[in-house]
Amino acid sequence: MKTNKIYIIAVLIISVFACAQDKNPVNTNNSYQLIVKDLINPWGFTFLPDGSMLINEKEGRIIHFKNDKKIEVSGAPEIHLWGQGGLLDIELHPNYNTNGWIYFSYASSNGKEKGGNTAIMRAKLKNNSLIDKQVLYKATPNTTKGQHFGSRIVFKDGYLYFTIGDRGNRDDNPQDITRDGGKVYRLHDDGRVPKDNPFVNTKNAKTAIWSYGHRNPQGMKINPFTDDIWTHEHGPKGGDEINIIKKAANYGWPIITYGVNYSGTSITDQTEKAGLEQPLHYWDPSIAPSGMAFISSDKYGDWKDHLLVGSLKFQYLDLCTLKDGKVIKEQRLLDGLGRVRSVEQGPDGYIYVGIENLGIVKLIRGKSKN
Repeated sequence: MKTNKIYIIAVLIISVFACAQDKNPVNTNNSYQLIVKDLINPWGFTFLPDGSMLINEKEGRIIHFKNDKKIEVSGAPEIHLWGQGGLLDIELHPNYNTNGWIYFSYASSNGKEKGGNTAIMRAKLKNNSLIDKQVLYKATPNTTKGQHFGSRIVFKDGYLYFTIGDRGNRDDNPQDITRDGGKVYRLHDDGRVPKDNPFVNTKNAKTAIWSYGHRNPQGMKINPFTDDIWTHEHGPKGGDEINIIKKAANYGWPIITYGVNYSGTSITDQTEKAGLEQPLHYWDPSIAPSGMAFISSDKYGDWKDHLLVGSLKFQYLDLCTLKDGKVIKEQRLLDGLGRVRSVEQGPDGYIYVGIENLGIVKLIRGKSKN
């Protein structure tokens, strides 16, 4: 009897560890060049027209990296540094050369309640200081929970899109359009709500909502080949997803999911349901995705037209080979280098990757010559 118990325990342990292992093969035909060193958590970064970088450190610092020097930008938004919250994404206005607007997402404690929630601000940069700061959106209510702030920013057709996670309240926020959290939002670049947003005429709705039923989207990019908005989001244990965002669409969380609770218990027995969107792709086990970029330049040969997604959990850059709008193959790049937090294609066509406790590296296809 004792032997049987030991055998059962051993099998369970093996099963748990087997399920936790990532299935994607390692591609060793790649290397990197460290461009910006000594960063803790480069949650988001973007390139200015002169090729220099603006980098958001989650702890609240904005760094201007120019001529191989790091200069701290003054006037950063006051952040609520708690759990997964802090200074998050950064994006330039498409017409930055003429209007100078820079957009930030961050956790803010502004409001009547304790805690914080995700906010969107725009500002201008002058002499390495932020000026003309304007808060365009602040999710409510604040909560003392430390998880699922989102948040990524993109521009499409002159509109500002951003994500806010469900803030750890899956039972109330994602499926309720009168509440913030678990949504993709759409605004004019100055914060006004567009008249053709899907819920502007719905009583008590948060009229900035564009889509809902999301969990914690930490990746969002415009597909340069189709002009669609692609996101990815953290699932629970299993069930991380890539989605193509559509107006008024419901992406199902937590009614449908391919994941389970972290304890292993079921969230729902449904992985699909009429009226709810299916993911383009999902990961099981979860890779904990953060940051994403499409390769649209000619710098990487036949990797062009494919997708890159950072993995926090397994510490690699996931090369997702796309065919007919589907992920048909995945490979691990920069394997084991660190938790990949942010990914951008630079103006020079190269891919730059923000890695926690390291910095920002440039992806090189082929073995390093160093």
